[in-house]
Amino acid sequence: MSSFKDLRIVDNFYQTSSFFPMPTICISTVNPDGSLNIGTYSLCFPYYIAGKARYAMLLECRNTSNTAMNLLRTKKCALNFITDEKETFKEAVRLGFPGPSNEKMPDLKFKMEDGIADSNDPLRPQVISDAYQVFECTWDDSLENASKFNVEDIDDGHPGPYNDFNGITSKYGAHFILNIDKILMKEKYYNAIVNGVTKKDFPPVPVDYGYRDSTNFWYTQFPKLKKPIAEPIPAAKEVDISSVRYAASRCHDTIKFTDEALMCFVKVPRPFLKTVLNGCIDWAKENNVTLITEEHVKIINDKRKQEKNR
Repeated sequence: MSSFKDLRIVDNFYQTSSFFPMPTICISTVNPDGSLNIGTYSLCFPYYIAGKARYAMLLECRNTSNTAMNLLRTKKCALNFITDEKETFKEAVRLGFPGPSNEKMPDLKFKMEDGIADSNDPLRPQVISDAYQVFECTWDDSLENASKFNVEDIDDGHPGPYNDFNGITSKYGAHFILNIDKILMKEKYYNAIVNGVTKKDFPPVPVDYGYRDSTNFWYTQFPKLKKPIAEPIPAAKEVDISSVRYAASRCHDTIKFTDEALMCFVKVPRPFLKTVLNGCIDWAKENNVTLITEEHVKIINDKRKQEKNR
């Protein structure tokens, strides 16, 4: 008899169905107006490591994120490897929460500076000064003909068709193979690698457990080997009901929402609002409903909870 239990594999299995140790990386990109954007990611791993004319990382992310859309436009990014201080990780969690760049970036706690790859290129983003290392990268959109994808095609996800491993890979997913142009290293760790690493030379890095619940991200401070630390997810800011009403009015010509129903969505992060509303529209079509009420929203939520529990 096996000593293991068979745990069902569901979407985002690395968070929902496992404990998966991962790095915590803050990715900087350049917005359409030339301003800086930073998003936090853990699904970023070595891809080409030997035997090629180049070295590369693989990033997996939502295609509706600011980072993904900036990469589709500029092809440039910087992978900033942060240290494990609690305030640093708290800022990383804040930057990782979905939301418009112009709402998150004015409160940026990180000090930034220019990188060294193509420093005169306006599409090259700045890097985090306190990072212990930075990979300055360029997306290889030649692989799988990924240059065919345009930001303009992304609304509530991407309509397809999709690629298998580079570019837009599903309605909401994207994979970016990032060629490493430069590895920037702080002097202390540069000297350790060049002269020989000892056990005292490793940087204090946060290890993300992958798993998270609805209120916390969990990480540990390596190599301090402390117990897991819970960092609360920022509370979603309520949006004005008029903004929700406007989004709902554009979802369908004949299926509408009462204001009481729309009040259920004022705390939904803006990047996910249209997806949530469209889910309600789909339910209404299946049940011949033309006016979605607050009671209908409760039924839809109960159905989602039951499906998740199964």
